[in-house]
Amino acid sequence: MPPKFDPNEIKIVCLRAVGGEVGATSALAPKIGPLGLSPKKVGEDIAKGTGDWKGLKITVKLIIQNRQAKIEVVPSAASLVIKALKEPPRDRKKVKNVKHSGNLTMDTIVDIARQMRPRSMARELKGTVKEVLGTAQSVGCTVEGCNPHDIIDKVNDGEIVVPES
Repeated sequence: MPPKFDPNEIKIVCLRAVGGEVGATSALAPKIGPLGLSPKKVGEDIAKGTGDWKGLKITVKLIIQNRQAKIEVVPSAASLVIKALKEPPRDRKKVKNVKHSGNLTMDTIVDIARQMRPRSMARELKGTVKEVLGTAQSVGCTVEGCNPHDIIDKVNDGEIVVPES
């Protein structure tokens, strides 16, 4: 027999979803079915909650209490960098291996680092900025018109000063 249902108990489920799209209910069902929720309804809620991240893979945190799911978007550094590039949404089924060849300013990188700060492993904001710059390099964009790794070297040498806090 299953354990007694406690209405005050909070369960947290984290999953990756594509922004603005209703995910496969077959993937959601094993995660949230045992908690007494409808995978179809939760999938629609996720699509509604991630509407402004259209076409990007994003981590979603479901906070489930009393058979109600609250959706919280937890963006990764890569999705924040791609969103900052302001590219038009692409059709995932047709367009593959897209190159993100935009250019970002250092202020944008610092803003992204501030958003990532609570989940970063770095001790200071300077370290988080370097994490975001590494992500920008992986994504394939430039920062201030040059390679992100050159900017990381300049931050290490002290040529570029990252503001504290």
